[in-house]
Amino acid sequence: MNYITKKFFIILAILTCQNTFAQDNSYSGLDRAFISNQLRKSADQIKVLASLTPDDKFPQTFVNGKSVFSNSSWWCSGFYPGTLLLLSEGNNNDKELLKLATDKLKFLEKEQFNKSTHDLGFMLFCSFGNALRLTGDSSYYNPILINGAESLSSRYSPNTETIRSWDHGKWKYPVIIDNMMNLEFLTQLTKITGEKKYREIAIKHANKTLKNHFRKDYSSYHVIDYDPNTGVAIAKQTHQGAFDESAWARGQAWALYGYTMMYRETGEKVYLKQAERIAKYILNHPNLPKDLIPYWDFDKDKLPKESKAYSKKDLRDASAAALYASALIELSQFSRGKDSHNYLSKAASILKTLSSSEYFAKLGDNGGFLLKHSVGALPLNSEIDVPLSYADYYYVEALLRYEKLL
Repeated sequence: MNYITKKFFIILAILTCQNTFAQDNSYSGLDRAFISNQLRKSADQIKVLASLTPDDKFPQTFVNGKSVFSNSSWWCSGFYPGTLLLLSEGNNNDKELLKLATDKLKFLEKEQFNKSTHDLGFMLFCSFGNALRLTGDSSYYNPILINGAESLSSRYSPNTETIRSWDHGKWKYPVIIDNMMNLEFLTQLTKITGEKKYREIAIKHANKTLKNHFRKDYSSYHVIDYDPNTGVAIAKQTHQGAFDESAWARGQAWALYGYTMMYRETGEKVYLKQAERIAKYILNHPNLPKDLIPYWDFDKDKLPKESKAYSKKDLRDASAAALYASALIELSQFSRGKDSHNYLSKAASILKTLSSSEYFAKLGDNGGFLLKHSVGALPLNSEIDVPLSYADYYYVEALLRYEKLL
């Protein structure tokens, strides 16, 4: 591992492990035994998933008693090997899980050259990025990550100052709020390579998203369509939410996580303020259930009865909750006073609920996935009330982030 890579991971560890408990000794949350137990149970369960997964496929979901797998080009392909790596880390460097992960990565390598998607942060950084962090094998993993960052950067336009999300549909130049999650990949590659352009693209994209994606109440639109020549926002819509002006629950999670991360990476207070405003929107919303596991859309009650989604409007989304928990844990380390305490307390509550039998699957059930009750895209009738690989990933990440605070 070279000096820049070592320095990056040392700084990241320091930032993510600042001690909130030192700020407030009265805090009472999850204990080490709880976290360790959930990490062990998760490891046992994902080994079931591994036994069911073909060598060249990636777990996508489990529907009506049947496993669904994807090819490496699916946007979620990096989450399964990433979760294996996180669970190896969380279970005393479990060698079986590490081998399962590294074996699977061989089938994901080719996506480093995939210029047709903006999801390379999910696909490559959650997988190969964690592998680099845990193994230190920079000679093998760095070239893959560098090629991936180049592929992602190829989708950036100086006209719009954003990374294009999709090449399909009715839009001219669509950018979705999910794209905030791919910026960490770029900021880290600047640290690894010294190439400033990756970080500059991430900052410009974050700034343009900050300008156009949010309403006055700090809820986020899902899709912003830009004029590719002028960079002017010409439409504000949804694709997976209830309707254009609704607050899709997971979209708010991408925003919360993304701006918290961008503050960590840059120290720019405008990102911290935005993350705190998004957090307050989520946590103070009257439609957020008491157990803090959100409905799939905060505005689901405004759906017309004739809508195809109306009969399922009360479904929860565990994937959004897992993201909230992970982001709030990190945000609690950057915020101060009551806000810091509140964010960490809410994250602990979410993790408790997700770890209950209502959401955490029994060993051998749920097709080997950890969490039940996520929603992919209800209006598209896709992945409704099923397990999803990214719900598992961010759940485990949140457990590890919390454990580091102990």
